Amino acid sequence: MAYTIVTNTCEGVAACAPACPVNCIHPGYQYNAKGTFWYWIDFDTCIDCGVCLEVCPVPGAILPEERPSLQLTPKSHTTNT
Repeated sequence: MAYTIVTNTCEGVAACAPACPVNCIHPGYQYNAKGTFWYWIDFDTCIDCGVCLEVCPVPGAILPEERPSLQLTPKSHTTNT
């Protein structure tokens, strides 16, 4: 099971992206409800290693489970607009 970046909690610190061993964390393309740039995890690529959770300084921004309803992705955003 993949990890999830909670879009409206993410503050765009991006410590997770370079730490990911499989490069499954990508930048979004706009701001979240907090007004910060968000990132997302590709659930199909994530290997559930937990490195992202370890390096993220924002409490609650990453969950150790796959929760698509909490994570905006380019694909989900285009289907919800």
